[in-house]
Amino acid sequence: MPTIAMPFAGQSLTFDIDERNLIEVLAPAPAQTITDLDGAIANALTAPINQKPLNTLVQPGHKVVIVSDDVTRLTPVDRMIPPLIDLLNKGGIPDHDIVCLIALGTHRYMSEEELITRVGETVWRRIEVRNHCWREEENLVDLGISSQGTPLVVNKEVVEADVVIGLGAIVPHHIAGFSGSSKIIQPGVSGPRTTAETHMLSCSGGDSLLGIADNPVRRDMDDMAARVGMQTIFNVVLDSHGAVAGVFYGEMKAAFTRGVELATAIYGVNYHETPDIVIANAYPCELDFWQSHKALYPAQRMIKQDGTIIVVTPAPEGISPVHTELLDFAGWPSVQIKNGYYDGRLVNGVAAALATAWALVREKAEVIMYSPGIPAADQEKLGFIHADSIESALALAYKRQGDNARVSILTHAPDLLPIAAL
Repeated sequence: MPTIAMPFAGQSLTFDIDERNLIEVLAPAPAQTITDLDGAIANALTAPINQKPLNTLVQPGHKVVIVSDDVTRLTPVDRMIPPLIDLLNKGGIPDHDIVCLIALGTHRYMSEEELITRVGETVWRRIEVRNHCWREEENLVDLGISSQGTPLVVNKEVVEADVVIGLGAIVPHHIAGFSGSSKIIQPGVSGPRTTAETHMLSCSGGDSLLGIADNPVRRDMDDMAARVGMQTIFNVVLDSHGAVAGVFYGEMKAAFTRGVELATAIYGVNYHETPDIVIANAYPCELDFWQSHKALYPAQRMIKQDGTIIVVTPAPEGISPVHTELLDFAGWPSVQIKNGYYDGRLVNGVAAALATAWALVREKAEVIMYSPGIPAADQEKLGFIHADSIESALALAYKRQGDNARVSILTHAPDLLPIAAL
């Protein structure tokens, strides 16, 4: 009987599974990571992809905004920002004309201690670093309608900047196809209504957009980024342990395309049988279910109709410390949630959009949850079945699918792109 080990809350979660049930254990492919990260960053900045060097694109008097992802991501921005600042200085931009804006989307605001840790003490002392305060309307500006008909409300400081540089990581993503690039603008520094509409756009089909690089949401995000003047990105691709496997700096679309190629090679995994049960471990998105829900979509891609998904997450901050009201409607059918948003009954559009995506998963497969950080009552409000352990979750799944049910395991589900090789 094989013993399975998965990362869980900084430790290893182990359990046994009968060999007759196990199809395969899927994890990101081993990747050749960069041993000299500072050297790779310097090389990327010296040789931009499809773009002139940064110091030739700026001039004295320009206001520069570096938009960075937040504490929920593993992007090594503390290593990436200092050489960016030095290059901007070389182009005539003093430190006091540079701001680093943390792209929270609709995540909780980061504390000062978290901001310092995120960017590093050197950057904190040199330039202004602050949250994208998405709750305060005075920080936002209305730019009308995007190419896909989305209301475009964006952080005023980004809109008013002369140069905008987006930092982030590229991995498969259920809403945008892949994270990174223009996603740092939407939802990163956009208003909640814009984010809600974009999320709803991603729910227009029955399945997620996971791993589809060219899709309506990505095209919408690219349009939004262009509207605020972001031409340059500085993105990385990480392996499953958070080590950097590739650095991509340059023109937004060209650099993103290069990064997607590497991300697909690392996170794309072939599966060879349609499973009855998928165990989806939420690592590395473990903080709360607002992160951990990303484990659902690779499982949704693989699972048979009316199968069972077991989602595993520690989630020490529960469902979400911000979007607490979503439990009032998260268990509704997808059509009811959409109708509630469009007729004005549900005012938190971002939460409504994600709840719609969760409902679409439930409408394909039963979902069982093992999560010490999420109370059983809250799991039930999500429309999930509570389990006290991974073993009891499997027992519940076998009861529904049969003792001979076939099981696939995703050890790092949020970072996986299942590709059928049937």
